[in-house]
Amino acid sequence: LGVALWSIYRRQMSNFSKKYVVGIVGATGAVGVEIIKCLQEREFPMSELHLYSSAKSSGKVLSTSLGETLVEEYEVSRARVCDFLFLAVSGEFSLANARLLVAGDGPIVIDNSSAWRYDAEVPLVVPEINAHSIQHAKLIANPNCTTAIAAVVLHPLIKEFGIKRLIVSTYQAASGAGAEGMDELIKGTAAKLSGDDPKASVFAHPLPFNLIPHIDSFQENGYTKEEMKVVWETQKIFELNPEDVKISCTAVRVPILRAHSEAITLETVRPVSAARARQLLADTPGVRLVDNPLENQYPMPLTATDSYDVEVGRVRESLVFQPNGLDLFVVGDQLLRGAALNAVLIAEAIINRDV
Repeated sequence: LGVALWSIYRRQMSNFSKKYVVGIVGATGAVGVEIIKCLQEREFPMSELHLYSSAKSSGKVLSTSLGETLVEEYEVSRARVCDFLFLAVSGEFSLANARLLVAGDGPIVIDNSSAWRYDAEVPLVVPEINAHSIQHAKLIANPNCTTAIAAVVLHPLIKEFGIKRLIVSTYQAASGAGAEGMDELIKGTAAKLSGDDPKASVFAHPLPFNLIPHIDSFQENGYTKEEMKVVWETQKIFELNPEDVKISCTAVRVPILRAHSEAITLETVRPVSAARARQLLADTPGVRLVDNPLENQYPMPLTATDSYDVEVGRVRESLVFQPNGLDLFVVGDQLLRGAALNAVLIAEAIINRDV
């Protein structure tokens, strides 16, 4: 975690003494496990931590900041005892359960699925950008991991230079498909190196030594749903008018275990210089500027994995849109910054708002 962001958080939380009952639905999955780690590492003020899963995974014991904790089988009545409840589950599950959970005196629910992101009544939140949109909502949507990673980098640039058009090309790790995706890549790589044909069940094609320009289902306009998520969610988070700001995305699955990469081209309203952009990015909490190509220093999944910060580099003035454009390369751990950390930051923003 960046020193600036951590120090700000510790100052805020040191003024707070109340402890909360927290729950995680989908606690044994890839994102659920990362939420447990974030809560512990960030010393989130908890009096109780309840871990929920399906009947298949219940009965397991996981290590948490409150000690060894038994995973319980999920029931609405059990989960409603919480003050904060993180949903690290499918959109179908969230659609069926979220409203039941928040009803009446139910908990604040922070949902990691895509179920509620486009609902006008549900805030879609990256706390550093639009925490104000939470207001008194009890159901809050976490953005798509790719969107969240790009958004924290784009925020200072949009504030300073404005935005006219945005073009994003993503190189997304196997972990975007959860633990099953990572497992398929590991086993498939071993099979390929042993001379066997890797099998594909999670992905449309074998991923080892391959690229797959297909993430989620194809839409009528030829884009995939993953690509359109970046468009829709960026517009909602930054409150952009689709008629005024055009956004396009191409999403590609790559044989990397963890951390998504994104090549971003931004056309700005006002003239921009790479030097000023670097200065803004270097001063942004949660962003780590890695931009010294002469020393072979630039963002990579290898260095961004397990990091709270999003790495950004290869910052240069766009040859297409100059003097009103930038090209840059961004890498972030999508299980952390793109999912678990962002969810925990939302809860922290609510706590600090109410201090």
